Amino acid sequence: MTAPLLAVRNLAVEFRTERGTVRAVDDVSFDIMPGETLGIVGESGCGKSVTALAILGLIPNPPGYIKSGSIKFNGRELVGLPERDYRRVRGGDISMIFQEPMTALNPVFRVGNQMVDVIRQHQKKSRRAARARALEMLEIVGIPAPERRIDEYPHQLSGGMRQRVMIAMALSCGPSLLLADEPTTALDVTTQAQVMEEMKRLQNQFKMAVALVTHDLGVIAETCQKVVVMYCGKVIEFATVEEIFTNPRHPYTAGLLESIPKIRDKKISELPTIRGMVPDLLALPPGCRFADRCPKVQEHCTLAVPDLVDIGDGQVACYLPN
Repeated sequence: MTAPLLAVRNLAVEFRTERGTVRAVDDVSFDIMPGETLGIVGESGCGKSVTALAILGLIPNPPGYIKSGSIKFNGRELVGLPERDYRRVRGGDISMIFQEPMTALNPVFRVGNQMVDVIRQHQKKSRRAARARALEMLEIVGIPAPERRIDEYPHQLSGGMRQRVMIAMALSCGPSLLLADEPTTALDVTTQAQVMEEMKRLQNQFKMAVALVTHDLGVIAETCQKVVVMYCGKVIEFATVEEIFTNPRHPYTAGLLESIPKIRDKKISELPTIRGMVPDLLALPPGCRFADRCPKVQEHCTLAVPDLVDIGDGQVACYLPN
């Protein structure tokens, strides 16, 4: 069998706060195969973005740190890698598209300068050759008049164009793995569709794997082969995208799918919601973290945290899976 491109095992990430130590990512494990698209889905605050940042060694320390676990890329351990070596991995082997391109791009430097710096850092090109590569990438991602846009500042571009610049910068060095953290946040629906279509086309063109971090199940359905569902820092379900949408095992996954707006028969009905609130990470219940919100909860669900076990073609952490 083909070895995984990225293998995350028992990853735990903690943050020190004034109220105590918060475990934002708790015992997370998954694989990403070459050329595969993996979706990481869940509510805001469930640990999706922290997991992506941990893979790239970008957890701000202080207050955060990787408590335990392993992150292997092409068989090479990244946890504990010296910063000098990690810089060679970032951008060259693994790239990331951040949530908000206006804050990810430096507002006081022109788009071209930022792209050229990245290309020269990883490919040792001359400034002229790096600029030519930057122009090529801007054209590939569909930015009109790239010869003019390359010399503009981020605030002179629309949200969709800034996101395309981020994609062009992320792909300019031909990474094997792209981490896309909410790549369509704050974009209108039409631009969202264009950006995701562009990403799919570029993934096929560059033969890279993608980890797509999102709360949008529609995007997951369109782009991913496998899905990791996270809740309160833990993986609660892992399966193929077909299994997730046709036969969700965990009540939380089923609740997320049920809450998607859809055309309903005969009359307009109230949009289903998941009752209750996400528990405080500093005061987690002793049992299943979803127990207070679960429609199927039993007494033993509140006593011990369920393990992630194999079921069907996937895994689920639930005492009473669907």
